[in-house]
Amino acid sequence: MPDTPWITLSADDPQPTLRLAGAWRMPRLAEIETALNGLRLPAALKVDGSALQQIDSASALVLLRTLAAGGRDPAALAWSGFSAINERILDQVRQQLAATAETTAVRQPGALERLGRQTAALAELLQGHLAFLGLTLVALTQVVARPRRLRLRELSAQVEQTALSAIPVVALVTLLIGVVFAYLLGLQAERYGANIFVVDGVGIGSTREFAPILVAVIVAGRSGAAFTAQLGSMRLTEEIDAIQTLGLSPLQVLVVPRVLALMLALPLLVFVGDVMSLIGAMFISSSMLDITPAAFLARLREALDLRHVLIGLAKAPVFALAIAVIGVRMGMTVGRDTRALGAATTSTVVQSIVTVILLDAVFAIVLQALDL
Repeated sequence: MPDTPWITLSADDPQPTLRLAGAWRMPRLAEIETALNGLRLPAALKVDGSALQQIDSASALVLLRTLAAGGRDPAALAWSGFSAINERILDQVRQQLAATAETTAVRQPGALERLGRQTAALAELLQGHLAFLGLTLVALTQVVARPRRLRLRELSAQVEQTALSAIPVVALVTLLIGVVFAYLLGLQAERYGANIFVVDGVGIGSTREFAPILVAVIVAGRSGAAFTAQLGSMRLTEEIDAIQTLGLSPLQVLVVPRVLALMLALPLLVFVGDVMSLIGAMFISSSMLDITPAAFLARLREALDLRHVLIGLAKAPVFALAIAVIGVRMGMTVGRDTRALGAATTSTVVQSIVTVILLDAVFAIVLQALDL
């Protein structure tokens, strides 16, 4: 190509020479880059800067990238004739470019490696939850031995938040579930003229399984996430560290009231769920299956054994303990940034729901073995 005000490629010399000239500055960068891209540079090259007046870092970066694009190592080329300041600028840009080039792509782990990492992370998470559960039980035992350690004001505030404030949403959800459950059973029972047995299915299924699980899921998404968010915020603002500095136990001040409150609240909410699901089933049975409320209650008295209600209520404290321990531990061990707090809150809900379902499966197996 014809020579430009900035570049001359001399092939007549013993070694092809790229001669730089003029002022390589940002305003003329586009023209300089176009001129460089139009050159066919040989592999072996000498760069002469004796006629170069000045060069800035942007122009030096364009020059070095153009040379490197052809497979040449700028550090291995012969550089001559540059003034001290221009040579210093080129050296600095060359070092930054080399550091960037040394960054290697992250190797993607294989399927087996990902499975191993996830298994190890899950084992570490379970170990942490079990260890924290042990600490919580020890703290609860200390409260039983010395009731004065219990902070009644904090306990009452947590009961209000976890129980009283949750009654409307629990009542609404379980009422609708009772309606849906009775409706689906009624569609099948009508085919065989067995409408009255809908009461049996709704009564036993709601009190023994559906109400405890649904209420536990609601509480996991509501109170479990709230515990993580509250304690995570206290950790971010170093309030937990301040409690320890005052010589107080965070377990007694923060953990015990929340765990006890949830263990007291969940059986009460499950009872509310039992009543509302039966009310919803009675309503849909009256309008769809021609089962009057009096007939519904009479059949319910015969079909629903008290043990089914007690089994459902007995599950509640166990579910509550699991939800509270997960929520509190995730909050007290969260990373010290808001992003980690959001991730921990989401993780609390997922872990709590999965744990509740697993515990319910364990209950089903044990109760089946005991013939209950």
